[in-house]
Parts: sequence; structure tokens; C-alpha cells
Amino acid sequence: MNQEVQPKLKYFLYARKSSEQEDRQVLSIDSQKSELEALAKRERLHIVERLEESYSAKAPGREIFNQMIKRIEKGEAEGIIAWHPNRLSRNSVDTGYLVYLMDQNRLLEIHTPGQTFKNTPNDKFLLNLLCSQAKLENDNKGIDVKRGLRRKVEMGWHPGPAPVGYKNTPDKLKGFRTIRKDPRMFPIIRKMFDMLLSGDFTAPRVHEIAVEKWGLKNLARSGYYRLLYNPFYYGWFEWPKGSGNWHKGKHEPMITRDEYDRVQKMLGHGSKPKPETHTFAYTGMIRCGECGCMVTAENKIKKNKNGNVHHYTYYHCTKRKGPCSQKCIEVNELEKQIKKTLAKVQPPEEFHGWAMKWLRNENEREAGDRNAILSNQQKNYETCVKKLDALIDMRASGEISEEEFKKKKSEIGQEKIRLHELLNDTDNRVDSWLQTADNVLTFAGDANEAFTERGQHARKVILSALGSNLLLQDKNIRIDTDSALLPLILVSSGSNRKNGRLEPVETGSNKEKSRAFNSANPMWLRR
Repeated sequence: MNQEVQPKLKYFLYARKSSEQEDRQVLSIDSQKSELEALAKRERLHIVERLEESYSAKAPGREIFNQMIKRIEKGEAEGIIAWHPNRLSRNSVDTGYLVYLMDQNRLLEIHTPGQTFKNTPNDKFLLNLLCSQAKLENDNKGIDVKRGLRRKVEMGWHPGPAPVGYKNTPDKLKGFRTIRKDPRMFPIIRKMFDMLLSGDFTAPRVHEIAVEKWGLKNLARSGYYRLLYNPFYYGWFEWPKGSGNWHKGKHEPMITRDEYDRVQKMLGHGSKPKPETHTFAYTGMIRCGECGCMVTAENKIKKNKNGNVHHYTYYHCTKRKGPCSQKCIEVNELEKQIKKTLAKVQPPEEFHGWAMKWLRNENEREAGDRNAILSNQQKNYETCVKKLDALIDMRASGEISEEEFKKKKSEIGQEKIRLHELLNDTDNRVDSWLQTADNVLTFAGDANEAFTERGQHARKVILSALGSNLLLQDKNIRIDTDSALLPLILVSSGSNRKNGRLEPVETGSNKEKSRAFNSANPMWLRR
């Protein structure tokens, strides 16, 4: 009588590797497959399919592994070939399910190069033990990692990836890794903060410039706002996240706490960024021409029957002193009137060259006095140096004590520094004055364009520079330009052209002409 032939088992070949720390020393998937193929050939194991996966086994939820388990339940295979039990499971759920399949006689064997686990009590216990050992290793590593992170935080270093503008130092030994400035990105991110703090640019505009003009294509809008809200940039960080535990970092801050608070105020204290229409460019600058009260502004929303929504900004008298008959004016109409005044300040192309030539002629008249001043200052400086040399000789010959030497050396040294600064100031006076005049003239030339293109802060500065005594009456803004722009307006109007040539503005003496340029307006000079 013939013995019953035992049916040949079918196997799934399963190879897994993740990129995490626990798998760095494990063979690659290709190497695992190569070794397991050799094992199957040597043991004459029938492989029905080869499965591979790049995913951690610390928690359940691996897609390929779960599909393999379901197929074993359906009877497509009765065995698994793997490099090691920890390739199959590092968590209690998957380990328990493998043992359960053996209990149900669905999974009969697990083959590894070192050992075969059959459906027997001892083998199942050993399989469970080895997978549990892998889980224990993970748990211990988790504790070690948390302890290391706490130590790093106590030392003042933020754990994890550094924010944009900074770099981690993975090249250093473990325990000595820090965070340093990114030489390429640090100045760019700082410039973004500066642009926002200037008030000339809105937050969305700064991001747009960074992406389109500076090449920061990977800086998404959400990441950009997380950057602006991140306290790391002024030197502090929260760890763990959301715990309320704040730590002072050892990294170099990019901004000050005051600058950070100003940015948060611009963005609405952590809420969505405030639209530019929620702030008003000209409040605090204009008075009512009827009652003298300040002019304020407010937003209005108009909803049409067709569903369209329109936003308007109106300026009107505060009426703090009582009833006032003045009506409100829409901001677009107000800015049209300002632009109309600015249009008068468009010097002819030849004006800039003439003005600079005139200023240079003025300086030539002062050249004699300036040279005399420089000569006298140079003489005093040389005398001071000689005193210092003589003092050293006196100390060397023993004529004065060490205490007297130190006292006199300090006095003469301070005098030497003062005289040196005077020499530099006198020498740089001409260039400084010409540069200031050039800034004023350039500003006047592009003020109209800047008023249209730039932000609210810039428009406020330009209006302030445009003139003083701003009054709003009968929906018309009156601007006194005499003190700031009268020389330019007169030249722009052509009233100072004689025989086709530009002539200096006849406002009095040469001293008065100089004052017209040198003291045009402090707001201009700060540009």
C-alpha cells in the first residue's frame, strides 16, 4: 500500500527595509531577495510570489504585508520566507496575527536563513519571543531618543530640522550637533522681515517677490506664514510642541523680540494676515478745513443684488468738537488729488544735471574755507601725535611715573581720536551734501511712480514729504508745498527757464538757495 504523498507547501518571499535608524544595518531589499532566493533553491521551496516593501514595521498598517496575510487566509500560500522575524513584525499586533494564523493552520512555516518556525508550540513561542525582542529594542530606542532630545533642549539647541535660514550640523559627532546660520538663506529671510517691518510691503507681496524675483520656488505660502509666526527667529522655541514649555536657544537670533512682536501685530496676533484695507495710510496727517479736527477713515462694504461685493474706504472728519458739515471722500478720489499735486513735481530731464552743477559751484566757493579748516585740523592732529611721542620718551627716561603716563596717555589718546574724526567729517562733507541733494532730486523724480506702486507706508511718507498743513474741505485736499517743494514746482512749471536755459530759483540769497535743497524735508533725506 502506497504512503500518502504530503502536498508541497507554497511560500511568499517577503523582503522589507525602511530608512529609519533601526534598519540602517539591515541588508538592502535586493540583497535580502538574493539570499532568500538562494535559500529557496537550496531547500527546494516553491515560491508563488515575491513581495517587497519599504516601510517601518514598528506599527501595524503596512499595505503589502496586510495583503500577504489576507492571501494566506485565502489559502494562496502556507509559508513565508523572510530574512529575519523582525522583517515581518516589530509590533504586538502583527506578531499576534502571525501566531494566530499558525493556530488556525493557515500559516504552517516561516523560513529564515538561520531557522525554520513550524506550527508547533515551541516554534510559535520562539517566533513570538524574537518579534517581541524587536519591539523591545524599538521601545528602548524611543526612550533613549527622548532622553537625548531633552538633554539637547536643556543645552539650548532646538531638536529636529532647522527652520529656513538655518542649518543643522550632521557632520559633527552625535552629542555635538548644533544649529548654525545658512550663509545663503539667512540674509534672504532677514531681508523678508525687513521689507515687512518697513511697512512698504504687505506680507503677500513680500512672499510674491521672494518666489518670483529671488528664486524661492519651494517656499509655499503656508510655509512662509509659519516662518513669520515662528519664535525661533528671535531666539526662543517651544518643546515639546504645544506644551507651553519655552526655552532660550543658543542659535544666533535673526530678529529682535520687538521686531517679532511688530510682525505679529501686522499679521493680526496669530490670526490670518490682515488685509491692507484694514489699515489706513493717511490717518493722523490731515485735518478738517472747517472745524480743525483730525480726519479719520473707515471701510464700507456694498452688496449688490447680483451677489457682487464692493469694498470702499472713506475719509471724513472725526467731529470731535461738535457738528461739522463736511462730507466724506472716497480714498481713490483723495489719492487722485494727491497724484495731481505730485504731477507738478516732475523736473525736466535737464534739471537734475543743472541742479547738481549748481550745487558743485556752491561748493567750489567754499573750497578755500574748507581747505583752511582741513589744514588747521591736520596741524592740530600732528601736534597731538608729537605729544604722544614725547610722552613715551618721558616714560622711557623715567621723568614721569607709570600712573602719570597712563593718565596723560588716555587724555592725549582721546584728543587724537577726536581730531581724527573731525578730519574725516570735514573731508566727507562735500560728498555727503551732494549725495543728500541727489537723493532729494531722485526722490522727486520718481515720487509719482512710488506713490502708485508701493505700499501704504510709502504713500504716507511721500504725502508727508509733499508738504505740510494738510487740510480736507469740500472734498478737496489742500497741501502747502511752499516749504518743501516750491523750488522744484517752480522749475517744473517752466517759470525759471530763460533763453532756453535753466536758471536758479530766485528765492533770495545763495544761503537761502542752499537751504531749499539741504533742508527740503527730513522725510526725504531719510530715504
